[in-house]
Amino acid sequence: METTDTKLGGVEVYKDSQKCADLFKKHRDEIGGILVLLPNFGDERGVADTLKLANLNVPVLVQAYPDELSKMNVVNRRDSWCGKISVCNNLYQYGIKYSLTSGHVMSPAEEAFQKDLLDFVAVCRVVKGLRNVRIGAVGARPGAFNTVRYSEKILQRNGITVTTVHLSEILGKADKLTKDDAAVKQHPEAINSYAPKGKTPDAAMIQMAKLDVVLNQFVEEYALDATAIQCWTSLQQNFGCNVCTSMSIMSENMLPSACEVDVTGTLSMYAMQLASGAPSALVDWNNNYADDPNKCVLFHCGNWAKSFLPDIEISNAPILGNSVGVENTYGALDGRTPANPLTYGRISTDDPKGIIKAYIGEGELTDDPLKTFGNRAVAKINDLQGLMNYVCRNGFEHHVVMNASKTGAVLEEALGNYMGWEVYNHK
Repeated sequence: METTDTKLGGVEVYKDSQKCADLFKKHRDEIGGILVLLPNFGDERGVADTLKLANLNVPVLVQAYPDELSKMNVVNRRDSWCGKISVCNNLYQYGIKYSLTSGHVMSPAEEAFQKDLLDFVAVCRVVKGLRNVRIGAVGARPGAFNTVRYSEKILQRNGITVTTVHLSEILGKADKLTKDDAAVKQHPEAINSYAPKGKTPDAAMIQMAKLDVVLNQFVEEYALDATAIQCWTSLQQNFGCNVCTSMSIMSENMLPSACEVDVTGTLSMYAMQLASGAPSALVDWNNNYADDPNKCVLFHCGNWAKSFLPDIEISNAPILGNSVGVENTYGALDGRTPANPLTYGRISTDDPKGIIKAYIGEGELTDDPLKTFGNRAVAKINDLQGLMNYVCRNGFEHHVVMNASKTGAVLEEALGNYMGWEVYNHK
């Protein structure tokens, strides 16, 4: 507020709270979070009343200034250490969710506080994004994969909307396009500039371009933030290519796309993308790495974002090719992810409990040798065996999401504290 609105623009009495709340309401659409500053003990009710009256329902970070031993007289002492406890006590009583800085009292000039503030901004992005996300489910899940079942109703209760479309509608529209259509003509060139085509036949490139056009139209028509696609085996049998490259392009462009109609998988990708500002990838917890109990192989046929694949090339999918013919699987990507920081995790709906649950953690992607095909990486995670035990005992999917960041704390705060989900952070 202006310094003339209240005493020095601060919030002390109830009328100050009303004025501050009115100011917040005027800027409701601009506010993603609130920073509570306590240069002194502060007024606990003034803070709580303001947030209650404004009713913005956004994350709140409480900061308190440190005292200096040379300034402990009546005029200069702050008492913010004590005041922060009182403010938090009131927020707790009012049912207002809030976050804490890494130190109980911190100067805004401290580097640690700067990091706290950036992390809080990331928390705000995740919360705002998840409360309004729109996901497109293209086709039915693979018949053999009960593991990717989920509850649309539980998601909707949490602000997450799922829009479905039958795969036949997508393939039907794509089949009506020709290589001479203006929209299709542009796409092979765009795909080639994204990734080298390798040995992919021109006919397969045209099929991929048609799919790309129709999927982009679907995303735009329904204002989608993410997609989950039935990527096998109907596509290969009825359209003669893989959709992996299109999915990779979408994920790289911050419109995450998950295979096997894994809707909560793409929701996990979106959450991690919001936390880090970088693309995510859906992967399988796929193989042990030799006899190292804290390393494993992450794998998928080939739809990871380009950010993960410096040696990216359009190829085929050998495993899927065993059943549908390798010649029908062009469009899968080949590439190895090099050493990087790692945040991993998974969001799921738990129907027996009627809740959304998640696990998250941090580790490292390594450059350990790995001779295989598809999209692949080696991950090192402390107490990996304990994590796998948790995943299996709590009924999580074999899919997990990886992000080249260290954002586990951000996700734990956003998903657990503000979204109210059941979160396990593997530390």
